[in-house]
Amino acid sequence: MARVTLKKKVDAAQAGALGEVRGYARRIWLAGLGAYTRVGEESSEYFKELVKAGEVVEKRGEERLEEVVDQGLDAANSQLDEAERELKVVRSRFEVRLDKIERAFDARVGRALNRIGIPSKHDVEALSIKLEELTALLERVARKQ
Repeated sequence: MARVTLKKKVDAAQAGALGEVRGYARRIWLAGLGAYTRVGEESSEYFKELVKAGEVVEKRGEERLEEVVDQGLDAANSQLDEAERELKVVRSRFEVRLDKIERAFDARVGRALNRIGIPSKHDVEALSIKLEELTALLERVARKQ
């Protein structure tokens, strides 16, 4: 009989411990259901907040992109202006050298033509001036007679 009493006490203790475990498991289950429900309720609000945050970041990104593009365009325009200034300097130097080359060429061609007996433009102009002077002198002489 002592065994039966002891067995009843052990069974009662086990039933109490099992009841506590079952109660604890139930509370865990209910907490999980509550978390799932809350996530479901708050997820749409959280999603909306995420969308708003994304829009803010996107707007800042677009503004920054515009700034970077403007800076790039300004830098490109500045470099273009500098290149145009350098081109003008090079072009003027080229024209000066080309003029020197043309004068040297004209002088050499003129000397070569003089060597073979062909008068230069300057010689023809000088002769034309002398001819005009002679013509004017002859006209004066002819009028006096």
